[in-house]
Amino acid sequence: MFGMGPWELLIILAIVLLIFGPRRLKTLGSDLGTAIKGFRKAVNEREEAEQKTIEGDAVGPGDDGSPNRAAKAERESNV
Repeated sequence: MFGMGPWELLIILAIVLLIFGPRRLKTLGSDLGTAIKGFRKAVNEREEAEQKTIEGDAVGPGDDGSPNRAAKAERESNV
């Protein structure tokens, strides 16, 4: 894993444990897990929004009050 053996990982874990202590290490792990969960949720929501846009379920041009709406109204009034 990443070019490190089990002994290197154990040494790194021991150093981190000495620096932060068991309580702070538990808190750091919990906070990291919460952050990763929130990041994954945001990524999934963005992917779903992009998929809806691709499928055409999202608001199209001119339907949101953009300048295209005024151009569409002008074309309809000229007919």
